[in-house]
Amino acid sequence: MDYREARNCIDEANRFGHEMGLGAVTALLEEMGNPQRELACVHIAGTNGKGSVGAHVASALARAGYRVGRFVSPTLYGYRERIQINDIWISEEEFASCMEQTWAAVQRMLAKGKSCPSPFEIETALSFNFFKEKGCDLIVLECGMGGVTDATNVVSRTLLAVITSISLDHMEYLGDTLEKITENKAGILKPGAVLVTGRQEPAVARTLARICEEKGNRMVTARPGEVRVLASDMDGQRFVYRGFEAAIRLAGEHQIDNGVLAIEVLWELRRLGYTVTDTHIREGMAATVWRGRLTRLRTNPDFIVDGAHNPDAAERLKAALEKYYAGRELIFLMGIYRDKQVDGICRIMAPMAKEIYTIETPGDTRALPAGELAKSIGVYNPAVHACTSLKEGVEKACAAAGAEGVVAAFGSLSFIGELTRIVEGMR
Repeated sequence: MDYREARNCIDEANRFGHEMGLGAVTALLEEMGNPQRELACVHIAGTNGKGSVGAHVASALARAGYRVGRFVSPTLYGYRERIQINDIWISEEEFASCMEQTWAAVQRMLAKGKSCPSPFEIETALSFNFFKEKGCDLIVLECGMGGVTDATNVVSRTLLAVITSISLDHMEYLGDTLEKITENKAGILKPGAVLVTGRQEPAVARTLARICEEKGNRMVTARPGEVRVLASDMDGQRFVYRGFEAAIRLAGEHQIDNGVLAIEVLWELRRLGYTVTDTHIREGMAATVWRGRLTRLRTNPDFIVDGAHNPDAAERLKAALEKYYAGRELIFLMGIYRDKQVDGICRIMAPMAKEIYTIETPGDTRALPAGELAKSIGVYNPAVHACTSLKEGVEKACAAAGAEGVVAAFGSLSFIGELTRIVEGMR
């Protein structure tokens, strides 16, 4: 099996109907010898910030000499980005080899009359087998969506359950209140694991505390309010947290929240016996790059991309733009999935911009058509124009910004990879 054939297996799996719950992925992993049982995990759930926290934690652990597997969801710049060890993506040859084993297990399941796992479940099982074969010391594991029934929740050796910022998102699947969504995401908490969380809405914090009390798990809460910021701009930030000074490359106050949460996670791993020194943490965090999250792709004009795709993330992006670009004219390039809180995002962001250009991710059935998005934005800002392609949107937004303005592209993670390639290819 070569890489193209391996990717075709994912497409083949998509033809089947898929059951909710962990039944299919559990059965698949049993066919594969349950590799997940041998993996020690830092399991991360939450609405926003999972990737940033995971990137900081994995980078520091790698600096400490550990072999760190990382499962990323969603990906922005390439399919193989989702499975990596110490920042190196799984190769095409490795993916094909792993898929050959995984797909053989799927065929054995189907022969027994069992349901076909979903593409995400197959990718999850494949990653566990890959991490086991490569002898990873620790896995930094991101949930795809939710927690309790997420395919990643088949792991049993969860050292830390990390809950990043929770807000209203995916409500049709996770629940229509913060409490319900929190209960779902906290489903990753296993007996004996420590729950590590950070700044949360009061309803979320109360729910997490109750769950830990009921289950007998210890809960550690990062406190961004105790941070003293030393420097902050689009190139990075320096801060002191509980006497510990750190520097990160990621911009925005919310990234300090994520950085502080990562520090608490690393401190907890140290308490569990992992050799992670202050120097490892500082060097690892200073080296962390997490592209597509308030990332400046070019200057003249400054062109910013951000994955903000729900109202909470939109509020954070708004605060960052007001902080770093006060007094500058803002031009927005927006594309949003139709199943997101479109009006909430538009209400927060649209009034800020001088001009807005709408786009849709090519070939993505979840993408809200550019014309429909323009109508939603028009309620809050009439200076909106629908574009027929990403390239057209980039060109028109840059022309409108001129040399002194700022272009901010956001609303979905799905178009960031292609948009980045377009912007970086411009002269």
